Amino acid sequence: MIKRTLNSIVLIPFAFLLGLFLMNPSICGASRGSGCTTKDCHAGIMDIVPGKLPMMALIQQNGLRHGDMDGCVVCHGGNPSTRKKEKAHQGIPESLQSAPGPKNFYPDPGDIWIAKNTCGICHAGYVERAQKSLMNTEAGKIQGNLNTWGTEQGYRVHLGNHEMGDDDGPVPSGMSLAYETYMTEMKKGFPDQFPDHLNRLPSPSIEEVEANPSLAALVYQRRECQRCHIGVRGRNARGDFRGKGCSACHMPYGNEGLYQGKDKSIPKDEPGHILRHRIAGNRKTGGIPVATCNTCHNRGKRIGVSFSGLMESPFAGPFDDKGAPQPKLHGKTYTQVSEDLHHRRQSRDGNPEGGLLCQDCHTSLDVHGDGNFQGTTLAQVEIECTDCHGTPTAYPWDLPLGHGDEFGRKPSVTARGTADTRLMSSQQFGFDYAPGDGYILSARGNPLGNVVKIGNGIIVHSATGRDYRVPVLKNQSAVWKTEETPANTAATVAMAGVSRHMERMECYACHGSWAPQCYGCHVSLDYTDPKATGTDWVAVSNREKELAESSNDHPVREVDAKTPGDIREMNGYMRWETPVLGINGEGRVSPLIPGCQVVYTLIGSNGTPRAHNMVPENPVEASAAGQSHIPLAMDMAPVQPHTASPKARSCESCHNTPKTLGLGINGGQFKTTGTRDLVVDLHSPDTLTPLPKTVRVQIPGIPAMPFDWSAVSAPDGTQLATVGTHWPLSRAFNREEQQRISRTGLCIGCHRYQGSRAWEKLDKEGTLDNAAHSRLMGELLKKSAHP
Repeated sequence: MIKRTLNSIVLIPFAFLLGLFLMNPSICGASRGSGCTTKDCHAGIMDIVPGKLPMMALIQQNGLRHGDMDGCVVCHGGNPSTRKKEKAHQGIPESLQSAPGPKNFYPDPGDIWIAKNTCGICHAGYVERAQKSLMNTEAGKIQGNLNTWGTEQGYRVHLGNHEMGDDDGPVPSGMSLAYETYMTEMKKGFPDQFPDHLNRLPSPSIEEVEANPSLAALVYQRRECQRCHIGVRGRNARGDFRGKGCSACHMPYGNEGLYQGKDKSIPKDEPGHILRHRIAGNRKTGGIPVATCNTCHNRGKRIGVSFSGLMESPFAGPFDDKGAPQPKLHGKTYTQVSEDLHHRRQSRDGNPEGGLLCQDCHTSLDVHGDGNFQGTTLAQVEIECTDCHGTPTAYPWDLPLGHGDEFGRKPSVTARGTADTRLMSSQQFGFDYAPGDGYILSARGNPLGNVVKIGNGIIVHSATGRDYRVPVLKNQSAVWKTEETPANTAATVAMAGVSRHMERMECYACHGSWAPQCYGCHVSLDYTDPKATGTDWVAVSNREKELAESSNDHPVREVDAKTPGDIREMNGYMRWETPVLGINGEGRVSPLIPGCQVVYTLIGSNGTPRAHNMVPENPVEASAAGQSHIPLAMDMAPVQPHTASPKARSCESCHNTPKTLGLGINGGQFKTTGTRDLVVDLHSPDTLTPLPKTVRVQIPGIPAMPFDWSAVSAPDGTQLATVGTHWPLSRAFNREEQQRISRTGLCIGCHRYQGSRAWEKLDKEGTLDNAAHSRLMGELLKKSAHP
């Protein structure tokens, strides 16, 4: 069966799908005084969606046929005919046993492993797509991290949280024909990034790790990196409370995990409960809060907390009015930098107050997937900035499909146009936004159902209920030319005057105002203490998957799955300003941030070190860069930082900053002696040997690190570290590019003649400010061109 067959399922009308529930001849009506919302049970609980919506009426209508006038059994199962909690929270009505629906009592109906019996009955295709999406497989995170540990090499993605096959063919599910054609060709071109099968991430024994220390990566991955996929509920800690599967996004939790609804059976002082019994999804039910996305997107690229303006910090100030430091959020403390302009309360004049939600830009496909396996976020995400903003010379509908999504390919010259209708899934389950003059298309050809063309303008309909006018660059460029201000002049030069900027750079290379930079990932795995263990999140998820598939069991809490070893991790130092630039997988200039700059230590079960401050090498990166020097495997990863600002980076921050070019902070002049142990004590002034007989190493050396963490290239263009692990085009700037971009030291070209007769002839009275200096330089250029 190919996915086109699944498309036909998606087209089945919602009412008919619900009718499948009602076809069982043995069903009976509900009796008064029974059901889940009696005064002794869940009285006062909120309807899962507003009662005026057809979805709620259909749920209640179906519930009546299974003895539940409230409709709870339609999603949760259970026994609505008893008032005893233990019996009510077991099994299902007899009428449901041969009908589509729950097969047992499900505390969390959105659990990805049983959602085919709940959410998937009406929302056909979504569960299958979500199970194969990056949100569940985390295949890209696994491939990237294992490369930085030296455990694996190359771009091939073949491991995930679960063993899964893509058996229904390469054609994506439920998308536009243009998208299906586009992505089928892309999958053919990049088989490493679009696998057909995923194997479960291995779990090595202590003996295997001690024999091959790089296998410590697998232990670290399963314990420290895999708790943020939708196959597990994650860590029950402040900011990290969430459900599984569909519930991970659609059932919001507050940071404290406290319930504030009217159901008296749910404790209001016990962490670990949903905020209220209400689905979040679209404008009908309320959009998904950014804080819900942040329950996962707070590590790695950190795009969720960055979008909110937060950068993690080792410091916990300022103090509150009781003298206490800030509480930890997601296990960390933060400093406030600057939120993404799309998140700001006032994005631009004329737009309503209140920021956009993640889902207002990111499509359902970006999150649920398209039914194929994707091995990286660039493989799964279908949108580009220019889909809404266009370029200074072209409206979005004039751009070809694939613009900004090149991956070394040349897009066609055919204008993409707009769409008259939304995707069928959006028509069924989304909000019915009027098409205006057409729905805007993504770079891969799907209509963006909440983004519409109005004349030569664009409106984004937010799930918050607000509508936003988009600054379309072609319209803006006309203003730049007629209203001469410093900002407009800078915009004209950057986006219209220097055409290569728009041709080769991501918009966020300049408009990404900052990026989280956590340099150095020091990891220690110590087997000395046999009692030291930690949660193996991959094992937890697979055990729950097995329970669901074998017996329809659905545990209220995670099953216990521990592996031995004490894991500790620390960073080297942290920065947020002036991110490094390089080339991303699409072949465009992009910000780079430390992906996983691993330096690992392994202590064996007998207490002896099996590896100490090891940094693997990456011969595949050397081959891709065309150089003999083998870069270190530590990764400086291309990123969309989600920190957009209307005020872009200055010209100087790129063209006059060695760090931006990948040469390191201040050109890499710092932290160049870290290869040897540092002893800080009394020393002989002649031999520099310590005077005390008993000394301790203050900072252990890292033999493979003769350069600063922030450097990815040497001044001669030799690449020192890995830049991106997922795509062959990602790399550091080469020597030719560094020379073309760098304008460091230009001031001396003129000021070296200060005090000479030539200088006196051009000298102006007084000190020139920047504007006057710029005008003088312009006058000199004109006189030089027209003497």
